[in-house]
Amino acid sequence: MQHNQDFVSRVIAVVESIPPGKVMAYGDVAAAIGSRAARAVGQVMAYYGSDLPWWRVIRASGQPPLCHDEKALPHYEAEGTPLVPAASGYRINLRMARHRP
Repeated sequence: MQHNQDFVSRVIAVVESIPPGKVMAYGDVAAAIGSRAARAVGQVMAYYGSDLPWWRVIRASGQPPLCHDEKALPHYEAEGTPLVPAASGYRINLRMARHRP
């Protein structure tokens, strides 16, 4: 999939700016760059996220990135990200952890 390089670089800049222990939903990242393309943010993370703090970009429900809950948990614990129990295991407390750049 081809992405607009400006969009990609802006998404990467926002993700890199999220402090440890804080998170942003895909839609939050899109809004921070003046877009409503939350799914496109997800695509950027899928293609370029491995070198980024990918665990800090989560679903709007407060759940970690899809299929990455076990891989993300040690990052959340190490950073002191506020978590709450959920039927799926855990979710991030967005009220406490949401980063607003």
